[in-house]
Amino acid sequence: MYRIMISVPKQRLYLYKSDKLLKIYPVSTAKEGTGSKVGSNQTPLGMHRVAEKIGANAPQGTVFVSRQSTGKIARIRLAGDPPDEKDQVTSRILWLEGMEEGVNKGPGIDSYNRCIYIHGTTDEGLIGRPASHGCVRMMNRDVIELFDLVPVGTPVDIIDAPARRASNRKAPK
Repeated sequence: MYRIMISVPKQRLYLYKSDKLLKIYPVSTAKEGTGSKVGSNQTPLGMHRVAEKIGANAPQGTVFVSRQSTGKIARIRLAGDPPDEKDQVTSRILWLEGMEEGVNKGPGIDSYNRCIYIHGTTDEGLIGRPASHGCVRMMNRDVIELFDLVPVGTPVDIIDAPARRASNRKAPK
């Protein structure tokens, strides 16, 4: 069974299979920090699960709008390039559902209703530091790899601590 842990301070996504760490990916969480409130542009903390996977077999860099492929391939911005103010979603989408009532699930704070995703980005040059509008951004090749590995239902724990301190936290059944 796979599980994902995302450390906001480390800007890293840790992929586990059973209790074995398989891979560490750099990510970008929200520029505005952590929080669950609708409209906050913050990354929600707590236990989530991958509720839906969108974009299977789309070419790398495909731009998605409202979870639909536009058929366009994005220009990827690298370190030193000006950022893409559009916050485009590219390559793949893992749509997260909050699992903790009153934390990331429920009126005004619901991660699923806020459309919180793990997704590819046009701003690969910003990966590794907070830069998103609430989602968890990944390099396009990395999100494709992750998408292909994990099934719908995979637990995702977003923590505001270094992963080593929280790696024993168990996902709800």
